[in-house]
Amino acid sequence: MHVGTFTPEGTWAAATRQLRELARTGISVIEMMPIADFPGEFGWGYDGVDFFAPCRLYGTPNDLRAFVNAAHSLGMGVILDLVYNHFGPDGNYLTVFSDSYFTRRHKTDWGTAINFDGPDSRPVREFFITNARYWIEEFHFDGFRLDATQSIFDKSEEHILAAIGKAARAAAGKRSIFLVAENEPQETRLIRPRSEGGYGLDGLWNDDFHHSAIVALTGKHPAYYTDYRGTPQEFIAAVKHGFLYQGQRYTWQKQRRGTSTHGLAPEAFVGFVENHDQVANSAAGERVRLTASPGCYRALLTLVLLAPWTPMLFQGQEFGATTPFLYFADVSDELREPVRKGRLKFLRQFPELASKKAQRRIADPSDPKTFQRCKLDFSERRKHPEIGALCRDLIRLRREDRNFSVQERGKVDGAVLGPRAFVLRYLDSLGDDRLLVINLGKTLPLEVAPEPLLAPPRPGGWKTLWSSEAKRYGGAGEVAVESKTGWRLPAEAAVVLRPARSA
Repeated sequence: MHVGTFTPEGTWAAATRQLRELARTGISVIEMMPIADFPGEFGWGYDGVDFFAPCRLYGTPNDLRAFVNAAHSLGMGVILDLVYNHFGPDGNYLTVFSDSYFTRRHKTDWGTAINFDGPDSRPVREFFITNARYWIEEFHFDGFRLDATQSIFDKSEEHILAAIGKAARAAAGKRSIFLVAENEPQETRLIRPRSEGGYGLDGLWNDDFHHSAIVALTGKHPAYYTDYRGTPQEFIAAVKHGFLYQGQRYTWQKQRRGTSTHGLAPEAFVGFVENHDQVANSAAGERVRLTASPGCYRALLTLVLLAPWTPMLFQGQEFGATTPFLYFADVSDELREPVRKGRLKFLRQFPELASKKAQRRIADPSDPKTFQRCKLDFSERRKHPEIGALCRDLIRLRREDRNFSVQERGKVDGAVLGPRAFVLRYLDSLGDDRLLVINLGKTLPLEVAPEPLLAPPRPGGWKTLWSSEAKRYGGAGEVAVESKTGWRLPAEAAVVLRPARSA
């Protein structure tokens, strides 16, 4: 969630009033986009400069404390997005005190790199470690999401990420915290135990799954989607192995990408089909749901919420919001044109956004109207309740059915059933398995089904437990998948099956 657009008021107090509805949906953790203060009247938060100051735009520090306390009272945790790879270009005063905060030995996409391992780096490391402790000790956050960790450069004996993680856990004391990282090259050492040379974090965002899902939903694979096809095998591999690229050549970057996920639990990977970056990386900041067929979207949202990874929704996705999410940044006069041109240049990697006509349609980041358009409209909960019902029911199914709540490696197997169809089998030690059948294509009859994963664990076959085609979700209605004459997979649907009782 982005505090400034999560509610019309854009404050922690207003967001607090919405927490009960999130709890009713089944949300267990809220990830708050960056709140370190920055100049201007609106922004994403990734150009923060006052790292120990909760953003004045959203209320007082006590309002933030009240938000976290209210979330805890409803059984939800709150983790904070931390940007430790750069400071914002406007208002950064650290060089007034010392030139040692930054280094020219490394480059980032957003400015001068931070000095974590060069001369006089010890006080710099202390600054960031203390900042991480501060958010946990002063505001009782339950962990962090660490932004773009590939741009945090450190060759110290103890990497700064490992040091921050250790300090954060010490600050939390007996409380459990969750530390997740964004890492474009997919370096799994971040989440391996310190005893194995890792950094000891808990999770990584899985861009591979997102990219496959978007290709499957849109049929397009431009720019960084080039190396994905959105096939059933890609989804099965993501469920079983986390990342798809674990050292293979990645043609978009003309180099190898990713590292092995061997031995890592499924819960270490965060699966999603929307986040702030990906929604905004379009001409109009459109939600994925509005660019895909309703049935396919429901089917892949089912996969997000029932797969053994850690699922994540972007604000408003839980009720089918249609409001866009665009890039917005209120910056100084001298920065406005460079920021606008930089955004246009980034989006030109997508052919459909490269023409002059397309670029003229892209919203100006510094225009207050761009920011205002992104605020959620909670009346949409009533206007189209189907997505809200879908999310609530799937989260409840995930929690209450032990087959979906278990997050152990090797507990799920999968097989391709057709060009756009696949099955996942959730293995139960008591023989009470579950099948998740997903078909993103046309109705698929399987008169011949030589696939062992479709075999029932006991006589009696399979019975539908849940279907994305239920009318309460906006579907055409549930149909039997298995009959005496064979299988028939409904078009653009996801179906959960359980063993039927034998006659």
